[in-house]
Amino acid sequence: MSSTTILALDCSTEYCSVALRIGDSVIAKDQRAGQRHSELLLPMIDALLVEGGVQLKDLSVIAFGAGPGSFTGLRIACGVAQGLAFAVDRPVLPIPTLLALTQSLDEPRVIAVLDARMGEVYAAAYERVDGQWRVVMAPCLCKPSAVPALPEGPWHGAGSGFSAHGEALQQRFGAQLAGAEPERYPHASHIAQLAATRVHEAVAAEHALPLYIRDKVALTEIERGVSR
Repeated sequence: MSSTTILALDCSTEYCSVALRIGDSVIAKDQRAGQRHSELLLPMIDALLVEGGVQLKDLSVIAFGAGPGSFTGLRIACGVAQGLAFAVDRPVLPIPTLLALTQSLDEPRVIAVLDARMGEVYAAAYERVDGQWRVVMAPCLCKPSAVPALPEGPWHGAGSGFSAHGEALQQRFGAQLAGAEPERYPHASHIAQLAATRVHEAVAAEHALPLYIRDKVALTEIERGVSR
């Protein structure tokens, strides 16, 4: 196919989404998956490719939500993207999930916050400059009350962190927070939009990695014993 054709997928939250971008046209599917991402993802991709009249060999690049987010979901998305890319010798493009969440808003300054469980959040902030997102606060893992300070606002919030820890985040940022949309989540359609301007950043499938941020979910028994 002559135009850039991008398959995008995301499993970083309880939602599973896929998108196909052909030129400037995007079609997408999503479903609240819970823990069923591995069961739903490939059938959703197959249905999307049929709907778009596209075969795997027609793809230019395969993009996925790289994280931060659900560890299992990130591994599923990365593994599927790599497997499909190996099959047709195409590059893979990891896209930060908090940036994809930001892309869903038509706002100039966004703080994207996802609930990370264990009383913590994943947070990042971006500002739109000349039509492109500039990183103001790189993705981090922290307590809601300890999210790094932002330059003077206003800032618009998005993501599940605001439903899980809205009061703490409101106290943290006060009047800087102009509003929040807790129902927003990273979606493959926004990953596809971002990927269209970043195709040159794609890497060989074997070099694509998730962005975990929280490297360890729990201490091992030995480490817990040492800490005592």
